[in-house]
Amino acid sequence: MSYQVAFISLGCAKNQVNCEQMMSLVQSAGHEIVSDPAGADVAVVNTCGFLASACEEAIGQILELAELKRAGQLKKILVTGCMAQRYKADVLEELPEIDGILGTGSYGEIVPAIGAVMEGDRPCLMGNIHTAPQNGPRILSTPPWYAYLRIAEGCDNHCAYCVIPSLRGKYRSRPMGELLEEAAELAEAGVRELLVIAQDITRYGTDLNGEHRLAALLRELCKLDFRWIRLHYLYPDEITEELIDTIAREEKILPYLDIPIQHCNDGILKAMNRRDTRESITALLAKLRARIPGLVLRTSLITGLPGEGAAEFEELCGFLREVKIERAGVFPFSPEEGTRAAQMDHVGSEEAARRAELAVDVQSDVIDAYNESVLGEEREVLCEGFDPQAQMFHGRSYAESPEIDGRIYFTSEEDAEPGTFVTVRLTGVMDGELTGERVE
Repeated sequence: MSYQVAFISLGCAKNQVNCEQMMSLVQSAGHEIVSDPAGADVAVVNTCGFLASACEEAIGQILELAELKRAGQLKKILVTGCMAQRYKADVLEELPEIDGILGTGSYGEIVPAIGAVMEGDRPCLMGNIHTAPQNGPRILSTPPWYAYLRIAEGCDNHCAYCVIPSLRGKYRSRPMGELLEEAAELAEAGVRELLVIAQDITRYGTDLNGEHRLAALLRELCKLDFRWIRLHYLYPDEITEELIDTIAREEKILPYLDIPIQHCNDGILKAMNRRDTRESITALLAKLRARIPGLVLRTSLITGLPGEGAAEFEELCGFLREVKIERAGVFPFSPEEGTRAAQMDHVGSEEAARRAELAVDVQSDVIDAYNESVLGEEREVLCEGFDPQAQMFHGRSYAESPEIDGRIYFTSEEDAEPGTFVTVRLTGVMDGELTGERVE
């Protein structure tokens, strides 16, 4: 029996890769992948469960699908991913609209799960999160010019505020040969920008033979036919001299590094089981800027963490003004059930949110100054389309990662095809985003 199956993926790019793998399994089994859940046999919601707010988003999506189901436009709802893993049977009990769940150790069982729900069963499949396979073919859900390469699963850092290890298991690097084979297929398919991702890419290889192998992997990836290779989630104290040298030397590796630091206060960092200090972070960022020309940094920060009083928050704002990280996502602390941080004294959610807004204001000044500083430069831009409202083309340079950073808007006398690279002279700023003109 062949069914029509719609997929909805929520959360991070790593989750998106799992969804792409499930789509491939479902299609290979003879089912049809459809974009609209209205009219489908099964809707698969691949959930995020990292924060309570992500779970709320997932529940909202499920309830929307339940309306379709009640209207007779959808037969079954299958929930996969981190929220399913985190709350297991509670999800089935509290959301009777759901017809089955798969945890993060059971993505590979998507085909039999679809068959089971269509036969009237209510599966609850929770495979081993520490040993679940990571490889497998994918149906890309990104635009054809970029794709993600997930090089590892799980996390061993055990930050006090984070539930990821309990949802994704221990850190597991994928074999280099397997990664290079998958990357070669992506390059052959026309992918121009490869985004290397994991919860912590800097630890790659250490669980296999005790050695940091990210630099070696990157050198091999650079031999393939990509134009850009972008790195996401580097843990500060795992960045080796070899890795810095490789990034600086290899032209395909973009001088854009995503290094989540979360805070700068030594006491808070220690309480959160981070291995950094303000001094070590400041020294690392200075070293990276000195060794990698044109470097753009991205980080994530949390306001209202346990131990953050007015003085510690002001220290964080002063740190942002001092180090001038070009891109920063700021999030209020969320005391997540099952984490050590949730048991510690912390400010209320309203105060944490207020501080996040204040930190964003500080960071806005940093971004504005950065944008002003690059006006007049010519940059290689990957065109991603035409904006009819702005009447301009838009794309990204090395300084903008897809989905999380802004765009560059530019004029061009000739058509600029999505997925092609053009040279743009940066001439202005519009609503916080850079504008420019194509240089012929």
